[in-house]
Amino acid sequence: MQAATRIDFPALTENLASAHREGRNFLYEYEVYDFLANLGSETPPRCHLVERGEHVADEKILSLPGDKAVLKIVSPALPHKTEVGGVRIVDKEPNKVRSAIRRMLYEVPENAAMWIERNKDVAHEAYLGLSGDELVQAIADDIRGVLQVQFMPPDSEAFGNELIVGLRNTREFGTIISAGLGGTDTELYARRFRKGQAIVAASVEMIDGGGFFELFKRTISYRKLAGLTRGQRRIVTDEQIVECFSAFIEVGRHFSSGNPDAPFVIEELEINPFAFTDYLMIPLDGLCRFSLPGDAPSSRPVHKIRSIVAPETIGVVGVSSSRMNFGRLILKNVLDAGFAREKVFVIKPDADEVDGVRCVPDLHSLPEPLDLFVVAVPAPHVPAIVDEVLDTGRAEAVLLIPGGMGETEESRERAAELTERMRKAHETGGGPVFLGGNSMGVVSHPGRYDTWFIPENKFPKSHGKPYKRAALISQSGAFMLTRLAQCPEIEPAYMLSMGNQNDLTLGDMARYFKDADDVDVIAVYAEGFKDLDGLAFCRAVREAVLAGKDVIFYKAGRTPEGKVATAGHTASLAGDYMVCESCVREAGAIVARSFTEFQNLVLLAQRLHGKTIAGNRLAALSAAGFEAVGMADSIESDDFAMRLAPLRRETRDRLAALFERKRLSGLVTPRNPLDVTPAADDETHAEAARALCQDPGVDAVVLGLVPMSPSLDAVADTCGASERVETIVPLLAALAAESDTPLVCVVDAGRLYEGLIRRLMEADIPVFRSSDRGVAALSQYIEGRLHAARLRDES
Repeated sequence: MQAATRIDFPALTENLASAHREGRNFLYEYEVYDFLANLGSETPPRCHLVERGEHVADEKILSLPGDKAVLKIVSPALPHKTEVGGVRIVDKEPNKVRSAIRRMLYEVPENAAMWIERNKDVAHEAYLGLSGDELVQAIADDIRGVLQVQFMPPDSEAFGNELIVGLRNTREFGTIISAGLGGTDTELYARRFRKGQAIVAASVEMIDGGGFFELFKRTISYRKLAGLTRGQRRIVTDEQIVECFSAFIEVGRHFSSGNPDAPFVIEELEINPFAFTDYLMIPLDGLCRFSLPGDAPSSRPVHKIRSIVAPETIGVVGVSSSRMNFGRLILKNVLDAGFAREKVFVIKPDADEVDGVRCVPDLHSLPEPLDLFVVAVPAPHVPAIVDEVLDTGRAEAVLLIPGGMGETEESRERAAELTERMRKAHETGGGPVFLGGNSMGVVSHPGRYDTWFIPENKFPKSHGKPYKRAALISQSGAFMLTRLAQCPEIEPAYMLSMGNQNDLTLGDMARYFKDADDVDVIAVYAEGFKDLDGLAFCRAVREAVLAGKDVIFYKAGRTPEGKVATAGHTASLAGDYMVCESCVREAGAIVARSFTEFQNLVLLAQRLHGKTIAGNRLAALSAAGFEAVGMADSIESDDFAMRLAPLRRETRDRLAALFERKRLSGLVTPRNPLDVTPAADDETHAEAARALCQDPGVDAVVLGLVPMSPSLDAVADTCGASERVETIVPLLAALAAESDTPLVCVVDAGRLYEGLIRRLMEADIPVFRSSDRGVAALSQYIEGRLHAARLRDES
């Protein structure tokens, strides 16, 4: 659903310019109503300002319609007017109005001072450090007057019948739009209701009014406004809501930090609430803050990332010839991964060779330019090396290993100076790209090199072994390391530690890999985005998804404590998690909310990327009754939902014939979920799974294997069978290879059967160690795939 808008952009610009000429970066409430009228709002309330000290005439008081008057204190520093007695409704009689105005001008500063003393964490910055009479006087001095507003009674004052709509300029994602349950308890609703039920948000650059309306329809707010809850009646049309959202989105795009022609940037525009009278949307309060446009972030030559993932020459500086320091470890790992020794150079003025690798005294002395230059020196030496790189132009890409590049307060000045040098080098489209600092390095299986500074005896590598068509991009090197240690089966083709993003960003990496022909899955662990890079990242995610790739995303810093931890770890400024999650999800990524979810989703995406997913109908079978029931119990949560597929008659007949042949017909009933009992052998499991996979009404199959069952060909590893191949493995491998329907296995048998799990994984079958975890992960993955398919259909 789309809607035409009636926006007067020149008039909106003049609204902001008028305030700017007065030295203000905000609009007073009555100016917000003018702004809304120019935005296309039909029913902003009539109002007028009663200045401080003004003797308001009877004619002015009586000029507004209705028999009541709404009086509101006007101050740029008191956003919480209701809490301090700054909003009153009185009979529209001149003397009563004048009395109320006079009372408010004295009572509100006193009430506000007491409120600020109790809520110092949300007090306006102008009042920080003030108390007592000094605070009261400061509040009084800021009061412009009292606004008399037309009283327009709403159709209903029941819970949920008010709407908040707002724009906010975020550092990472530019302008976002949000909407949901409005009124004085908006923040309480957002905290207490399940995710996405009270408030929804999206980037104005990634969605239109109709698309945002579809998000909004999932909220309690919409159900109340549309009369879909018990005892409610509709009080606004869908078309009105869509038009409102469309207008806000267009205005958000126009007055955006991402618009190079924007005359102003709206920092915040909020109407809280819209009330509803006779199918009219009535704004009852509003605020607007704005700023002048700043410089746009510079871009990097993203194509040079090719020199990071597939270099032909590598140089290393910081290699010790006497001990195994980080530089020496990196050199050893580069060679052990199979990179040609003659294409590796060590920058070391006091040696001819280290570990059989030629040394040169400086970059000028290199026999040929470097694709990748690895810097593994202490942080204080990095600026001089960066200058040498920029002056000589002898490297296309630079990997900065050292920490102390922005993670601490003491190192931020050094990091800022380096970043500025890199930015200037890019201004003309030139200069190398820099990965890091504080990077753990890069592993590129296609490029046959490894710059992780982790010794082989600490973490055995899988060089030369098969790898997946995936790229793992992480701000934390340790995160990648622990995920691989936990689940070595997720081995991606590329693993890149971003570190502090002093130059290359998460958005840059997503832009590069969205076009990579050898990557189907992009997995990202993020702690924070650089300015507007969240938006750039989302745009790249959308393009990757439209190109048929899967994107898995995890964002650290969900809590205030987590945000502090991420800033200290890799110099990240963690943005608002809800906004980040919403923007990335709407771009098409599958968002994990825990490390385990991330790991499980990557595992599934790597193995099921090429499978057809047409819906969310699940078939489940197991030899254990509890497991079959547990699978059925795990198909729905707050974040995802699947449903059990009703089996076709042909499938039930096929299963019945199988059970008859296997003499199980007295024990097993063909249904979903299917409990095949411990009497089922390998062929029964495989053929039952095949029948389910071939049912046109089934979109995915989960098979629970109970290897302790006497009829299943599986022996515990402790019995000398850790390397034998069970009959069930080739049967299921053949089924998984030939079937377009996703097949997931569950082996809930502890460490005794790790060999069986490993062999199934090697056959490209996703395996989970509990049915609830497997079904939940599959459900989440399928929901993400279906969302991506909808985006492709709409594009």
